[in-house]
Amino acid sequence: MATELERRGCDISGPLWSAHVLDTSPEIVKEVHLDYLRAGTDCISTVSYQISRLGYAELGRSAAEAAHALQESVAIALSARDQYRRESGRTTLIAVSLGPYGAALHNGAEFHGRYDIPFEDLVAFHAERLAIVADTDADLLALETVPSLEEGRAIAQALAQFPGIPAWISFTCKDEIRVAHGETLVECAALLEDLPQVVAIGINCTQPGFITSLIGEAKSQGRKPVLVYPNSGELWDAEGRCWYGPASVEEFADQARDWFAAGAQAVGGCCRTTPEHIRAVRDGLALDGVLR
Repeated sequence: MATELERRGCDISGPLWSAHVLDTSPEIVKEVHLDYLRAGTDCISTVSYQISRLGYAELGRSAAEAAHALQESVAIALSARDQYRRESGRTTLIAVSLGPYGAALHNGAEFHGRYDIPFEDLVAFHAERLAIVADTDADLLALETVPSLEEGRAIAQALAQFPGIPAWISFTCKDEIRVAHGETLVECAALLEDLPQVVAIGINCTQPGFITSLIGEAKSQGRKPVLVYPNSGELWDAEGRCWYGPASVEEFADQARDWFAAGAQAVGGCCRTTPEHIRAVRDGLALDGVLR
């Protein structure tokens, strides 16, 4: 969502990242949702990854404004889905995107997970946002780009306070076996295996070349469905604040077929992927008879 908004000319350079567009151009957010739906996606995620009271306070904005932005992100997604349903008759899902604590720091900390915060405060950070979205009409939560086993534990404790909310928890990984902070994905998957609210374990914001191995690591722990949505294959230059390296829609779609063959039950895209990626993935799976 965020890099697609940027591709369309939106400024996401500030500390709220894609959430800035809620203030400036909410109609473009809806357009992006519709384009993903028309490309064949089964689930869209809200433009709320970086929304938190902490992030809004840094800009001198109130907790009430942060809460309203979270709810507005869901309302826009619902409006897009309703319009698409009238067009197509197809049923789709909405996941509320909630990033890790590091995202609120807007300094790249979600890609290493070395936070200076007590565990109880980490639980409270997540629980505060869960309370805001608990009564929306979204279908589930996407607790994503989680960099560590410790934050996975904190999210699990926060979720337990809202037992009626289903969610997937998705980790960002630095190689074929380890999450960003250094624990193995096997350890993280084991943490989630017996949590009934967690409907899937995910891997996101990760290089595509690591995904097949990581699917095997996640599936080694038991019965949870595995969901993968890696980056396009391009790399982020944190110093230059730009993306670099080759990326191909066709190659991504070919890799997606391998990910389904390896046991993933859902495939999508994270940074720098586009509606064209989703359309190509769906077309490839239709050729394989996975989708009809």
